[in-house]
Amino acid sequence: HVQLVESGGGLVQAGGSLRLSCAASGYTYSTNCMGWFREAPGKEREGIAGFDTDGTTTYAESVKGRFTISKDGAKNTVYLQMDNLKPEDTALYHCAGGGSCSALRFGYWAQGTQVTVS
Repeated sequence: HVQLVESGGGLVQAGGSLRLSCAASGYTYSTNCMGWFREAPGKEREGIAGFDTDGTTTYAESVKGRFTISKDGAKNTVYLQMDNLKPEDTALYHCAGGGSCSALRFGYWAQGTQVTVS
């Protein structure tokens, strides 16, 4: 049974930073793609970052250069460092796994953590 638990969302001013964390149980990051996608009212779901099993990272154009995905294999935790946040980054952010990192489409995900940029 896969369980992904996110933390780190919140309210931040434009230009600020946040770091999201996602701890996994029943799931091994070393053998599975993992990443993040976000959902905002009135917008399509957007895959934003992926960390593949070979270490390749993929980013959506909208966050490239501002967001960084990383993982700690020993802790089975993946992170999303978000810098230079913009109001349009406001969304519900979901940690996810499985699927395709290169396509930023995932097979499993957690319930989400809210990020609000004012």
